[in-house]
Amino acid sequence: MNISYKWLREYVDYGAMTAQEVADALTSIGLEVDGVEEVESIRGGLKGLVVGEVVECDVHPNSDHMHICQVRLEDGAEELQQIVCGAPNVAKGQKVIVATLGTVLYDGDESFTIKRSKLRGVESLGMICAEDEIGVGESHDGIIVLPDTWRVGTPAAEVFGVESDYVIEVDITPNRADACSHYGVARDLYAYLVRQGVPTALKRPSVADFKVDNHDLPVSVRVENQEACPRYCAVSLKGCEVKPSPKWLQDKLTAIGLRPINNVVDITNYIMMAYGQPLHCFDADMVTGQAIVVKTLPEGTPFTTLDGVEHKLSERDLAICNAEEPMCIAGVFGGKGSGTYETTTNVVLESAYFHPTWIRKSARRHGLSTDASFRFERGIDPDGQIYALKQAAMLVKELAGGTISMDIVDVEAQPALPKYFPVSLSYSYVHQLVGKSIPVELIRTIVEALEMKVVGETAEGLAIQVPAYRVDVQRPCDVVEDILRIYGYNNVEIPTQLKSSLTVKNEVDVAAKLQRLVSEQLVGAGFNEILNNSLTREAYYESLSAYPAKESVRLINPLSNDLAVLRQTLLFGGLESIVHNVNRKSQNLRFFEFGNCYHFNAEKKQAAQEGLSPEEIKATPGKVLAGYSEEAHLGLWLTGKRVEGSWAHPDEETSVYELKAHVLNVLARLGLPLGAFCWENTENDIYAVGLALRDRNGKTYLELGLVSKAVSGKMGLEQEVYFADLNWSLVCKKLPQKPVSFQELPKFPAVRRDLALLIDKDVEFAAVQRIAQQADKKLLRSVELFDVYEGKNLPEGKKSYAVKFILQDETKTMSDKAIDAIMQKIITSLQKQLGAELR
Repeated sequence: MNISYKWLREYVDYGAMTAQEVADALTSIGLEVDGVEEVESIRGGLKGLVVGEVVECDVHPNSDHMHICQVRLEDGAEELQQIVCGAPNVAKGQKVIVATLGTVLYDGDESFTIKRSKLRGVESLGMICAEDEIGVGESHDGIIVLPDTWRVGTPAAEVFGVESDYVIEVDITPNRADACSHYGVARDLYAYLVRQGVPTALKRPSVADFKVDNHDLPVSVRVENQEACPRYCAVSLKGCEVKPSPKWLQDKLTAIGLRPINNVVDITNYIMMAYGQPLHCFDADMVTGQAIVVKTLPEGTPFTTLDGVEHKLSERDLAICNAEEPMCIAGVFGGKGSGTYETTTNVVLESAYFHPTWIRKSARRHGLSTDASFRFERGIDPDGQIYALKQAAMLVKELAGGTISMDIVDVEAQPALPKYFPVSLSYSYVHQLVGKSIPVELIRTIVEALEMKVVGETAEGLAIQVPAYRVDVQRPCDVVEDILRIYGYNNVEIPTQLKSSLTVKNEVDVAAKLQRLVSEQLVGAGFNEILNNSLTREAYYESLSAYPAKESVRLINPLSNDLAVLRQTLLFGGLESIVHNVNRKSQNLRFFEFGNCYHFNAEKKQAAQEGLSPEEIKATPGKVLAGYSEEAHLGLWLTGKRVEGSWAHPDEETSVYELKAHVLNVLARLGLPLGAFCWENTENDIYAVGLALRDRNGKTYLELGLVSKAVSGKMGLEQEVYFADLNWSLVCKKLPQKPVSFQELPKFPAVRRDLALLIDKDVEFAAVQRIAQQADKKLLRSVELFDVYEGKNLPEGKKSYAVKFILQDETKTMSDKAIDAIMQKIITSLQKQLGAELR
């Protein structure tokens, strides 16, 4: 969530703290800051643009519309800059805005730099600007002509009142719904400043001036489902003028990344970002029957949202309806025609508390995620609706000129939602959980700074009422956690005494040691280690046969569609990392990742649980988890160029052979006996072409190849990506258990024999290798392919393999007769099984 540094100051006085110091303070109390970025009300801050005076203005000799201007850029300076201008309204004596040489101007996402240039043969040393060229307006009818009162040389930022701000990007964890607003963050920062002894104050605007002007637009409210909507408040305003928002409001929204729409809609967004209470604004003339009904509708009821998409409502979707039809999906998305438009004059403001579970399920059901649903599904303040509604109504009245035309309707379920959670806190419990004795006075100070009300105190502890907006603080341990984060984790000293017990090295320790060993090897080979979330999108697996979507382990209540299932393969996380880097102009990448992959087998689960009652299944952990599997994997990714920009070597693209070499080096370092495996083509559809390393039982230990364009293209990648997937769990089990040993070099020489084999085109080298090794298992040391030929002088459908065979007897020098016998045996086997011919 983006927090404006200046906006935050409206609610808490943090003195002379810089934006970075505020960010560091927030991170230290659990609101982790991802970054701090300076923003300006006009992109670029109009740097390099100044007020200039057109001293001379002559017609361009080679153009029918251009003028050659001599412009003074410094007050009182005699030196003039020559600028060629094509605007029809340029004239001598004008005060204008000039972009000097080196100035960067912006056009949407594009930018360009003002350089020395020639226009129709005449040199131009700058640019006299129009409104749209510098982002201060939309007019391009001519250049900006300023009042003569402006001094030459004045920065344009001063002329147009450019303001600078800092955006603090806070990563809000799911449990901190109370911090999803500027005021929510201000509350935490206030507690931090109190703890540090910094003079400060927490404040928010008063709504005491709210008053009803008339009762000309009454709207009734009826809540039929109070479980889903425990509280619903509304007020109407009449005679509003919908128009663009004032600059201060537009600047606030733009600074945090929101697009201004109109004054009424912007006010609802402003209130949400300020206080965390989502609002909705209806055109009152479209509220048929001047009645709002909060209810569910029959299954399959059609509903079109503001974006023009038709949805079929579930009977578990809460809808905000008028007397005849639904107007919006409660807390998620407005309906077509229910919003505020330029023709709107009468409005109804909604401020409600919806049950988090209902909103979360509706948002997931329809694949919709909005700023409002983000807050509702985490739990907002059940006591904040009236304040937000009054604040919004007063702003609409101020900025849109309307009158408040009804008393606020507040429909609240009975019994009402609690405004506080009672908690008994023992001082000894605090000391025990923190691991340090904190002064009792300081504990009380922190608790009160966090807006927790102390209703009782004894020598042993406190009786506290925690405000209901803190949905994550309902137990004593939650309160202690809050105390600790404000007290400061770094203030809890590390013990000088370490208590431990002896343990025996097990398989996990061995695997971890091997993982470190391989990681060091890959980093030394130029790889970077990445770490991705094991939760991923289900959409990645929808069209794959190797990793079908039905085998994904699904979450019951995912936070979003992007985090709906556990990954079946490391591939997509790595591709996301590649996309992130490629988009930032880093295209030559080598990544590796160790991580777990997860699978679900419905048939296996059904077979294991068949005939058992739910109680019997729960009583046996193995039955509960039947069908679920988890394996460790190692993924390697290569993309881009292997060599680029070297004076000693031409540019060279990476290839599958480079990837295979890295993989073989890893297997060699682990000591995996490759003789027990064979290479085969893989049918895995994540690869365009690929190889698989399998044992004699058909188990796949490794797959590598070129990632299919159908897969990488969906991620927006145009360059080729090579991926290797090692089943780390299987590889670790296959490693030799005996310690590393050495042996003397052979005393007798090895013998090489080469064969040129004519075979069918569809025969793979792996078949040749396998048959040769089966023909002689004692003296044949290796079989290697060193040339492939397809083309002229070969029969149709044939190819030629040049294969090298290495033979060696470690007890004696091999005779020609023994060598020939083995080679003849190999040749005979190849002829019988593959139809091979010697060339």
